[in-house]
Amino acid sequence: MSAVFEVINLKKAFGGLVVTNDVSLSMVAGDRVALIGPNGAGKTTFVNLVTGALKPSSGEVRLGNEPVTRIGPTGRVRRGLVRSFQVTRLFQDMTPAEHVGLAVLQRTGKSAQLHGNFLTRTAVMEEVDDLLERLGLYSLAHRKVREIAYGQQRLLELAIALALKPSVLLLDEPAAGVPQSDTGRIEEALANLPADLAVLMIEHDMDLVFRFAKRVIVLAAGTIIFDGLPADVTKDARVREAYLGSYANAGLNA
Repeated sequence: MSAVFEVINLKKAFGGLVVTNDVSLSMVAGDRVALIGPNGAGKTTFVNLVTGALKPSSGEVRLGNEPVTRIGPTGRVRRGLVRSFQVTRLFQDMTPAEHVGLAVLQRTGKSAQLHGNFLTRTAVMEEVDDLLERLGLYSLAHRKVREIAYGQQRLLELAIALALKPSVLLLDEPAAGVPQSDTGRIEEALANLPADLAVLMIEHDMDLVFRFAKRVIVLAAGTIIFDGLPADVTKDARVREAYLGSYANAGLNA
């Protein structure tokens, strides 16, 4: 199966400080990959590089067979690479329906219709309603974002991302800040993502990592030190030393 997303020898240095060091990885349709590592490992820098927010010092990013290293963030979204953020970036006085509707218009090249009442457009609203229903937000479609719970806001961000119909989805700690009582909704939404969607999730919650990921990549000091099965990651001496520590040791001694 051909790769839908490739990073080839990606490097980023700020002056003499190398924060992304010759990173290479690839993903195929349907992949469920967790990217983990200690604070300061370079995970956020890596995501900013592959989404176009930062320019690499060297290396290449490819979507399908197309190099996108010189293409900006908007161009990469149009080509199927979509990300979420660790902290919500929603407009508090807009509704879920408006957020998702705007994403649909952006994807379909109809952003010129933003000044009209696009919520009356049947085709747009059918897609909006379907996405909100799938993520358990249909009853909140016309509430202001500031009136809904934080966990529901994180689900809304996922709905917006899916409205852009990505082939590759980068999730930056999708359950961050969500009360424990609501994380089940996030996990259910992750489990129900389209089967052909390649997903790379940055996450610190190792229990969530092991429930979600079919493959784990560990980044330390800007370098990939492990890329393999979740069952093997806790057995790797370099990973235990660099990141997992007591979590891995507890698992080994259980």
